[in-house]
This record gives sequence, C-alpha cells and structure tokens, in this order.
Amino acid sequence: MTRAHVGVRQRIEADERARLSPLAAFSDSAHRARPEEASPVRSSFQRDRDRILHSKPFRRLKHKTQVFISPQGDHYRTRLTHTLEVTQIARTVARALRLNEDLVEAIGLGHDLGHTPFGHAGETALSHAMGRAFRHNEQSLRIVDVLERNGAGLNLTDQVREGIYMHSKARRDITMRAWGTASTLEGQIVKLCDAIAYINHDIDDAIRGGLLHPDDLPRDAIEVLGETHGQRLDTMVCDLVDHNWWATGEAPPPDPPELSMSPDVLKATNTLREFLYQRVYLGSRAKADDSKVYLMIELLYHHFLKHPEQLPTDLLRINQERNEPIERAVVDYIAGMTDRFALKVFNDLYVPRTWSA
Repeated sequence: MTRAHVGVRQRIEADERARLSPLAAFSDSAHRARPEEASPVRSSFQRDRDRILHSKPFRRLKHKTQVFISPQGDHYRTRLTHTLEVTQIARTVARALRLNEDLVEAIGLGHDLGHTPFGHAGETALSHAMGRAFRHNEQSLRIVDVLERNGAGLNLTDQVREGIYMHSKARRDITMRAWGTASTLEGQIVKLCDAIAYINHDIDDAIRGGLLHPDDLPRDAIEVLGETHGQRLDTMVCDLVDHNWWATGEAPPPDPPELSMSPDVLKATNTLREFLYQRVYLGSRAKADDSKVYLMIELLYHHFLKHPEQLPTDLLRINQERNEPIERAVVDYIAGMTDRFALKVFNDLYVPRTWSA
C-alpha cells in the first residue's frame, strides 16, 4: 500500500518559503506550548484552523447576535456570518500581499469565539454584573487555551493565539491602540479587516432594518469610499493592499512595520464608524431591548453565583482543578450561551409555566 500522503506537510512548508513574502509568518516556525507530533498533511496553521472550525464555540456563533437582537429576517448578520466575512476579506488581503493565508484564516475564524449572547449589549451587561470589564478577546483566548476539550484547550500556536487576543480595537478609530500590535502582519490584517467587515455589513443591516437610508450616510466619507456596499469594500481592501505593498517584500518596510490604511481612506472609514456608533450602536431601535438584556444577564449571573451546583459539571471540574473563584465558572457559562439558550434558561428560571386543564 502506497503512502502518498507522506511528505505533504513538508511540501506545504517548502512552498510557503518559496512563495510568500520574507515578512510572512511561516508555519514551520510555529510554536505550541505543548509539543505534539506534526500532521503529515497539514501545516501548523492549517491544523489550528481546523481545530477552531470543528469546535463547539464556533458552531454556537450562528445563534449569537451581531447587532440586531433576535431579528425577524434571515439575512441579518450573526456572529458566525460576521466571522466568515472577516476571514474572507482578510484572506483576500493576505493573498495580495503574499502573506500566510492559513494563519489569517485561523485567526479570523477564532477571533470572536468569546462573544457573549446578545452582542455588545450582553458584553456590557456581563461587565456590570461582574463589577469589572468583560473583554471578549480575553474570553476567546480562554476558550482556546482552557475551556475546549474538557479543560485541555486546543493547544494552538502562539501566532494564532496572539492574533485572537490582539484583534480588538479602540473605541474611536481602527488604528491599533487598545491591545497593542500583533507581532505578525497576518494578525494585523485580521484586526483591520474585522473593522472593515462590521462597518460595511452593519450599514447594510441597518438599511435593511429601516434604521438608516443610504442618503443618511456622511457624504464626505461616501465620496471617498463609494456609494454602494461593494464599492466601499473594494475601496478599503484595495487601499489596504496598495498602502502596504511593502509587506510583499518588494519595498522597504516602515519602522515599525505596521499595516495601516492611507490617511484619506482611514479618515473616511473612521467617519463611518463614528456615524454607526451614534446612529445605530448607541441610539437606535436596534438598542431598544438592551435594558431587558441587562436585567436578564444580571439575574442569570447572580442566580448561578448562589446555585453553582446548577452549572455544567465540566465547567465546575475545570474551575476546581484550576482553583479559580466560582465567579469565573459563572462567566464562562453565561458568555458561552447562545441568544436562544440564554432565553431558555431565563424562562426556565423566572417565567411561570403555563398549565392546561
């Protein structure tokens, strides 16, 4: 019997070295906290991608809110579709710049695993209940490091773990200020493409939901970026490629070597982002149920603090083995819920049953 698969991974690694930019992250240099035997047919970054893709938290993203809570329509984005759009855009940029698409894909698929139910309303509610900030990027890293595989974690490479943790951005702009800069250009790509994706698809969803009309969008930004959804995406992506052509290795890199948009496109993009904060994220009908989310998360948090025996046994075991406070297990449980599961648990605990004769 032939073993044709032997040496496939080595050919993948050799192809990376021959084809990619010298500034790319190479999978044959990837490092894991726990050494393990290499796959015969997949690079380290491909393996990380597959572990994330097959994980339970990834599947749960399909029932987690992006912006609109329980929208009545099949075409609004969820955390899962957002994740797929981020990953697609980031791969396009990575391919154009001769960077490592497999690393970009793994980071993109894993970057939002730690989001709570009900979008940022759930994140704010859980922060209030905890008495300190809940950060979804920290929770994403905890999921892949600790919670998955019954406490063993996914043992991802350092490059993927760093990209997941550092994808978050500052409130006012998409420059890299909140968590520092990823050491890989691939991690930086995901950070920028996360913003490119949600700015554009949240405008699309807000127009679909009647919260915005295309004529409401700030004209100074639209004149730079384009009138339509597709035009704006194309402008941002092409600008990211053009402005960072040095990443291909065909021009001297800046010091420090950080990816960015050109000044005009960055200004227009941030104008749209601030417009969305004011018109959609902070003050619109899309936020009408936020107070209900706050109450529900608060009640769930304090209920499970008082009744930790009702938490899943695997979370309790991980909590006890790591000698962590019970609040940590409660946060892990609530953050991992989908919108519909959180509603079910809340209804089971607080809504009277209906009895028929």
